[in-house]
Amino acid sequence: MIPLSILDLAPITEGGSVAESFANMVDLARHADGWGFKRFWMAEHHGMPGIASAATAVLIGHVAGKTTRIRVGAGGIMLPNHSPLVIAEQFGTLEALYPGRIDLGLGRAPGSDHATARALRRNLASDANEFPQDVMELIAYFDGDGPVPAVPGGGQQVPVWILGSSLFGAQLAAMLGLPYAFASHFAPAQMLDAIAVYRRSFRASRFLDAPYLMLGYNVFAADSEAEARFLATSWQQAFVRLRTGHPGQLPPPVEGYAEALPAAAQAMLEQVLSCTAIGDAGQVAGQIHAFIGQTGADELIITSNMFDHGARLRSHGIVAGLIDAA
Repeated sequence: MIPLSILDLAPITEGGSVAESFANMVDLARHADGWGFKRFWMAEHHGMPGIASAATAVLIGHVAGKTTRIRVGAGGIMLPNHSPLVIAEQFGTLEALYPGRIDLGLGRAPGSDHATARALRRNLASDANEFPQDVMELIAYFDGDGPVPAVPGGGQQVPVWILGSSLFGAQLAAMLGLPYAFASHFAPAQMLDAIAVYRRSFRASRFLDAPYLMLGYNVFAADSEAEARFLATSWQQAFVRLRTGHPGQLPPPVEGYAEALPAAAQAMLEQVLSCTAIGDAGQVAGQIHAFIGQTGADELIITSNMFDHGARLRSHGIVAGLIDAA
């Protein structure tokens, strides 16, 4: 089995609180630490009622301080929202506090709508098209070669990843010789093309001798297929609400939800959540192995957005059984 990691969005459930989301996040990270998962990543989202991981660097420090072995990082930081110097200082600080355990994944999307992006940056002078230059400036700060010193940050060995859901990120990661993480867990349409571009165009660098690909993958595992399909309906509801302009907190599961949807909504879910395993332990293992065989991924980052925290722990615990069996 290839390395397995976890992506946690600190979901806020209906009737729940942000404090509960953070407590659940730490509980999952501690279990993941003991189970043998390689990384525990959080993602920067803003203005999303059901996602509490907006202050990503703060949460990375919190989780790293509550765990001992697992790598903790951002999957990712949306770099157009920030100056590269600020990110170098934040992640240089984290690396100094938790040496050898911090990852920095970088994305070029704002992680929010237009109005929220404006509020974050005060203006829109920061252009997502400047992302390659921003990435190189950030790396220069870590190298101690930035236009001003990054303190902390300069001289810190923080692994930088490029994140993406299109060919753009694949091309940039290949050109810079950086590891690449594709958001196939919610935007799989260009996954196979992006994989091909990344591998074909990769240039060896001081960071990597060969391409290294991590893919996002949804898992809803339970003691029975029926239970797993029931638990998956919370994330299905959340996606339908998001795509129809009504984002909200993560709702409780609903029996027969997907089957009752209009055909267009069913087709949308089948497309955006096509990189998903649902079922009992044996079924999920088979689906994960098939996905790895199809893509040749070097690592999977698993997300299991479930309403019930105990069920989410159980799902990740089932996946951890694949690590034990490796």
